[in-house]
Amino acid sequence: MKTARRVVKEEVFPLKNHRKILATVASIAAIASLTACGGVKDDNNTASGSAITIGTTDKITSVDPAGSYDNGSYAVQIQIFPFLYAQDYNTSELSPDIAADDGTWNDDGTEFTVKIKEGLKFANGHDLTASDVKFSYDRIKTINDANGPSSLLANVESVEAPDDTTVVFKDSVPFDVTLKQVMSSPAGPIVDEEVFDADKLTDADTIVKGNAFAGPYKLTAFKMNETASYEKNDSYKGLTPAKNDAIQVKYFADASNLKLNVQQGQIDVAFRSLTPTDIEDLSKDSKVKVVKGPGGEERFLTFNFKIQPYGESQSDADANKAKAVRQAVANLIDRDELSKKVYKGTYTPMYSFIPDGLSGHDDTLKAAYGDGEGKPDAAKAKKVLEDAGVSTPVDLKLQYNGDHYGSSSADEYAAIKSQLEADGLFKVDLQQTEWTQYNKERVVTEDSDGSYPVYQLGWFPDYSDPDNYLSPFFRDGNFVNNGYSNKDVNDLIVKQAGQTDAKAREDTLKEIQKLETEDLSTIPLLQGAQVAVTGSGVKGVVLDASFRFRYASVTKA
Repeated sequence: MKTARRVVKEEVFPLKNHRKILATVASIAAIASLTACGGVKDDNNTASGSAITIGTTDKITSVDPAGSYDNGSYAVQIQIFPFLYAQDYNTSELSPDIAADDGTWNDDGTEFTVKIKEGLKFANGHDLTASDVKFSYDRIKTINDANGPSSLLANVESVEAPDDTTVVFKDSVPFDVTLKQVMSSPAGPIVDEEVFDADKLTDADTIVKGNAFAGPYKLTAFKMNETASYEKNDSYKGLTPAKNDAIQVKYFADASNLKLNVQQGQIDVAFRSLTPTDIEDLSKDSKVKVVKGPGGEERFLTFNFKIQPYGESQSDADANKAKAVRQAVANLIDRDELSKKVYKGTYTPMYSFIPDGLSGHDDTLKAAYGDGEGKPDAAKAKKVLEDAGVSTPVDLKLQYNGDHYGSSSADEYAAIKSQLEADGLFKVDLQQTEWTQYNKERVVTEDSDGSYPVYQLGWFPDYSDPDNYLSPFFRDGNFVNNGYSNKDVNDLIVKQAGQTDAKAREDTLKEIQKLETEDLSTIPLLQGAQVAVTGSGVKGVVLDASFRFRYASVTKA
């Protein structure tokens, strides 16, 4: 059995602040442009030959799984690294990828044992053994990078590799129903311990030169946020082998050029991100096809419990008044207007903390706020404020970011401002902040109460399970880091993770949402679909409940 470079400290790491929520939700329907390192340099390279050419505006933070927790980076990682478990096409159910079985729990549900396939190899010829699996999970927690996925491993106490084909996970939640989902998430890529560093991030050049890949593809050339070249990895023994020989990915600085390139056949597939207007326009173009998949993406408002009106650190701090402000906002939001007028139906109203289609979905927000049917109710909002002794109009500072969450965000938040001000209950100071600054200033830390009383966020799921819409948002130490904590909610979230009875778990999930409907640390607004645009001869683009776009299935005439 191989020996890792260093012994990795094994301990429980708490949920921590990270930027996934800011770095991932770049919806097809929402983003017109992202900050980029220039546009596509190779404009003369048309989509021809056997290689599939893919265009995107979704940028990469890190090729190293320990240093990223965003869609742009994950889109690379799922092509080049294997996982213990993953989803086959058109299903949300997990199957073995490089695992050899479905795994087994010990009698008390504290240890989960996985056997991996024998004879696995990285593209460089190195053996892929249980030692690499242990190494991959240990280093994520050890590095604990601000942009990384270590919070997903909150329940994993340790990982052991007693032999070359056996991996044992010790879990703090007995019979943890989320563990296998986590193994298929951004915390789950398996890397080569002979190439990657155990206690620091490994740069892309080292990874590429080391040919440290055991997924469907090898990354053969890479220029950060400009181009990426992939070749089929014949040594891959996992769930979704490539049906094409090569992939070329081009990174665009803005969506308008992405749209033009797919229309002109310069690229075969445009995935993340086009504006709603672009999608509507392209759906009428006979030269291309618009492919849609199930949603899971969420857009929502977040309240900073420290500095919102009457927040904990304010001179006039009052928990009841602060809650009344949040509830008044919820009574005034018109989601249907945002869906139809801003996003042209590419996003639909969301009245639950768990999206439609997942266990525990419950439209508690529709019944509790507005007119009870999804429309706003100004009289109800006014009464909530009056009953709490809140003077009107309430001054509300509202922040959003259009360069990351899309140019349509400007229209979305202009509409929200108008909705809140329409009846004189609020006076909204609407501001947009540059992405890098926004990324730093929104969070509550030990040293800062954050800068934005109320602000825009979005979410794209790590895995297709309701827990992924609760733990990262509301569990103590959650990554939203808005100063919110509720012991009852926290305990129920831990409880549901260990409930193997589906009905009992569903009941707990609904109970959590009822409590959150009262607290309103966030207000879900919209749920979005996945959208890609392809050339007419392109086949096999699968957008399913795995929430992964896998290049391996794509072919063209």
